[in-house]
Amino acid sequence: MKALLLNKEVVDVQAKEFEVPSNMSWMDCPDACKSGEWEVVDGTLQVIPTPEDTRTYADFRQQAYPSLAEQADMQFHDAVDGTTTWQDAIQAVKDAYPKP
Repeated sequence: MKALLLNKEVVDVQAKEFEVPSNMSWMDCPDACKSGEWEVVDGTLQVIPTPEDTRTYADFRQQAYPSLAEQADMQFHDAVDGTTTWQDAIQAVKDAYPKP
């Protein structure tokens, strides 16, 4: 297989080379090579490493909490209906993403 390279990243994989612009080049590659997943490092093709997930529990909580408008509506209905919907929703998020 042949990897088509642009700026040291694989942008296409083909069985045969064909003419490309001067800012692109071809390189032999293994069958597992895929566009967008491989790059040239020190002259060899390598899989692009997956970036480390640096999100914290607070980041996950922020995404999981209901919007403030939804929370206000829950609190109103809890006060009127005598329920604990809002507390239950917040506790579920805290349980899913505990502090370390």
